[in-house]
Amino acid sequence: MPYREKTAWLSLLALALTFGPYFAIAAAEPLAGVAGTDLRRIELFAAAALAQAFVLGMGRLVLTWRTPAVDRLPPDERDRAISQRSIGAAYYVLIGCMIVVGCVMPFNANGWSIVNAAVASIVAAEVVHYGVAVTSYRRQT
Repeated sequence: MPYREKTAWLSLLALALTFGPYFAIAAAEPLAGVAGTDLRRIELFAAAALAQAFVLGMGRLVLTWRTPAVDRLPPDERDRAISQRSIGAAYYVLIGCMIVVGCVMPFNANGWSIVNAAVASIVAAEVVHYGVAVTSYRRQT
């Protein structure tokens, strides 16, 4: 398995481990009427973001130690093509979701719903980005 495919799998795993619980907890908590809800939501997001950074950092260290230097060469044409394809697909997902978040949701949703929808849009775009990269590596090897 190529090094860049391993890092894409790591990124997908980190997103699932950190933002999966974030959205589950955010959906289960009441949105209004509870004192300290805003601070609790910010703490929850900060914990998810820091956990993702930790998982990615430690995972990259382990991958770097376990992968020979010859397999971690600069990206070649195939890697660049896969990167362009995956970023392009993620861009369309992000733009489509952000149009809904920025143009539709302000008329029928409250603040935290909009914030969580924006975060979900970014996470969805990242899942598409790394998912397309993984499937591209799988299909071409």
